[in-house]
Amino acid sequence: MPNSPTSSERSSLPSIAAAVVRALTPRAEREEVLSELTVEFRERVACDGSASARLWIWRQCAQSVPHLVRRSVWRGTTGFEPQSSRMNPGGPALEQWIMDGRHAFRRLTRRPRYALLSILTLALGIGGTSAVFGIARGVLFDPLPYKNAEGVALFWQQYSWTQKEFAFFRGAFPGFSSVAQYTDYDATLELGDAPAQLVPGISASSELFAVLGAQAAMGRTFNATDDVRGAAAVAVISHSLWVELGGDPSVLGRRIQLGGKPTTIVGVMPKGFWFPAPTTRVWIPEQLDPTEQNGKFTLVGRLASGNTIDRMAAPLAQLTAALGKNFQYTPQFDKSKNAWVKSVRESFVGPLRPTLYATFAAMAMILLIACANVAALMLGQVEGRSSELAVRSALGATQGRISMQLLSEALLLGGLAGAVGGVIAAISFRWLIAALALGEWGNNAVLDWRVFAIAMFAAIVCSVVISLAPTFSLWRGRLRDVIGSSRTGGVRGRGIRLESALVVVEVALAVLVTAGAGLLVRSVDKLYAINPGLETKGVGVLSVVLPSDLSDVRRAQVTGQLIDAVRVLPGVKNAATVQMLPLRASAWNAGIVVEGKPDLPGSTTLVRLVSDGYLETMGIALRQGRLLSAADMMYDFADSSGGVVVINESLAKKYFPGENPLGRRVNSGFSRKFARIVGVVGDAAEGELRGPMAPVRYAPLVEAPFVNSTQHIVFKVKGDLRPSALLASARAAVHATQPRVAIQEGTTMDQVLARSVGPARQLLTIVALLTALALFLGAIGIYGVMSHFVARRQRDWGIRIALGLRPVRVLSGVVGRGTRLVAVGVVCGLVAFVLLAHLMRSLVYEIQTTDPLAIGASIIVLLLVGVAAAMIPALRASRTDPAIVLREQ
Repeated sequence: MPNSPTSSERSSLPSIAAAVVRALTPRAEREEVLSELTVEFRERVACDGSASARLWIWRQCAQSVPHLVRRSVWRGTTGFEPQSSRMNPGGPALEQWIMDGRHAFRRLTRRPRYALLSILTLALGIGGTSAVFGIARGVLFDPLPYKNAEGVALFWQQYSWTQKEFAFFRGAFPGFSSVAQYTDYDATLELGDAPAQLVPGISASSELFAVLGAQAAMGRTFNATDDVRGAAAVAVISHSLWVELGGDPSVLGRRIQLGGKPTTIVGVMPKGFWFPAPTTRVWIPEQLDPTEQNGKFTLVGRLASGNTIDRMAAPLAQLTAALGKNFQYTPQFDKSKNAWVKSVRESFVGPLRPTLYATFAAMAMILLIACANVAALMLGQVEGRSSELAVRSALGATQGRISMQLLSEALLLGGLAGAVGGVIAAISFRWLIAALALGEWGNNAVLDWRVFAIAMFAAIVCSVVISLAPTFSLWRGRLRDVIGSSRTGGVRGRGIRLESALVVVEVALAVLVTAGAGLLVRSVDKLYAINPGLETKGVGVLSVVLPSDLSDVRRAQVTGQLIDAVRVLPGVKNAATVQMLPLRASAWNAGIVVEGKPDLPGSTTLVRLVSDGYLETMGIALRQGRLLSAADMMYDFADSSGGVVVINESLAKKYFPGENPLGRRVNSGFSRKFARIVGVVGDAAEGELRGPMAPVRYAPLVEAPFVNSTQHIVFKVKGDLRPSALLASARAAVHATQPRVAIQEGTTMDQVLARSVGPARQLLTIVALLTALALFLGAIGIYGVMSHFVARRQRDWGIRIALGLRPVRVLSGVVGRGTRLVAVGVVCGLVAFVLLAHLMRSLVYEIQTTDPLAIGASIIVLLLVGVAAAMIPALRASRTDPAIVLREQ
């Protein structure tokens, strides 16, 4: 049988209990406590037996552990205990961190200018970068709210597909498992006696939600019978609209007045779902007509299993061949050519990528400049403390201990900069969205807590990286040797080189920002130099949506009432309406036939449907004949005699070269009837500012066989009034005249022109601000380095001035050193800019990405900033008093 335990073994403390006591008891008390517990344990073993003694010791541990843990945590976090009572030799790590943090805080409070400058510099870079990341994350990187979104794609020629084409292929599109069609449906929502509000939405075929792989949070989506002609009007609403309607599940089955029609709500989509834009709030089924040939639809499909966009060449060829065989197309609308399929993300946000990437790159450069700047400031401060740190090293402080103190100061700076940077990110977030003109994407962007977390994380990472520079410099300079050379500047040689390298990096990055800003300025200047052919100053725009239940005749009457209501407002000179706003959307493209020219090849021109006064309001110049009048708006479309039309110069040159077009007749574009040309006006830009002017016909609004529900009321203000000041009055006049009319947008033609300029204009304000910030940070860096250089050589300046060196020589020497640093940085920056300039090709217009004027201006500005920043410490050095300096030394 096994050996029985001896008496000494029975009287020893249980090993686990002894380990617990040993771990939680201070080192100085540990042996004494264990000895007393052992004596007591032996006595209890002798009197009560081993089992009773073991129960006693475990009861003591259970009662003592909470108290010992609280005591240990308090000691570790405060450090308030003698060295002999500490748990581990040298004290717990947390205690050292707390002490280092306190020391770092005291040092920062003693140098408030350095602390504030470092914190603000780093916070500006971190806050701006975090705000841009918050925008880019939501627009470019967040997952789309569709099942397997990479398999959902849009077809070519959006908003041009007809119901007849869709019906021909329905259920059998080559390469797709399912396809749906949709078009815009911005409807009016009427709730009680309140003015009608606009609800952005789309109308689509019943396959839409199946293609997207989306399910309703409540109720249902579309079923197969919803898009059949004559089916009851139903709608699926967004989560936000459901909340606006009361957030009650009983909303299912509720009938609302949508677009002037009683509509039943059958489903509510989950929070966060959107298609095709974040602003979409309602989806209704489009009742299909297989004979309809009005091209206004977009096709969205889910790729067949095992298929990808890269493998769509063969299915697209099959599809285009079928289109060309079964449908007759004019050259301008031939869908059998130039076929493409894009993912939904690329189709929706692709145009925003250049703007967001350029902004993020500029902000990243600012962050790098800020980091280099703070590193240079910290290096100067640390080298100013070189004697102090050398004494600490001589007294026994280890390299790791001194480095930890410097790291603690950097982490404190980083933490404070992260907090301030989070505030800056919140402030700049909305401003950036407005400046970038993200439209419907920006309206739904939200700054969440992750951006603040990113700001804090970036600040801590930057501070740790920054702290490596001065630490590396100190130990490369052999800190213990500083005591013997303190009168000549300690480790100044390596420190000066590192500081100079940081300034060169700052200047090189500033070159990239300023040269990029110069390219944008030149490009925007070129774009604004284009004559749009119409007047944008003093012209306001009010986009309205009419109820869809109105007839074409009634819509024309309501539109006339709205024009009259705006026209009589104080300060309004004239008002008119147009179905499609120039510089934002091209007009209708319709075929043209010229009477008396039967051999003219078939072609199309743009047709812009306008009311009387439109050409005068928009400032489109009259060249011949007359403009459209109020009498022309009384034309009866049923009259076979035809109406009138005004053409632009491009149309006159193309179809009537060397002839007088007045009195000639062309078909209206909407039927076989002919309209008489009564005037010729100057060319005006259509859908975009760039490109050649297109032939355009201006036809009276009443000549159209249909009147769009969306109309744009344009009005010209008197004198120096700003149209933006009258937008509120115009809104009130519209609602007072027709409460059922919803207002889509109020803007000015100046803003429309600015948006048409494109990404370069959107970026200009941001990059201009970032350029000023880069120059400011660069100036601080140059000033800081030159100040440290002057301070370290103050004794040398005093001796040289005492020996006869003129102050102007000191001044020129310091300024020359600063200028040389800037020159080296400029050269490095120019090399980098030439290598990277091609990335800006999509943002410039009619200039080279290596435009010498833009680059030359950036060089001159940086040299001036560098000289100015070096001048202040240079003046201080030139005024050095030798007697004071030598006495101090």
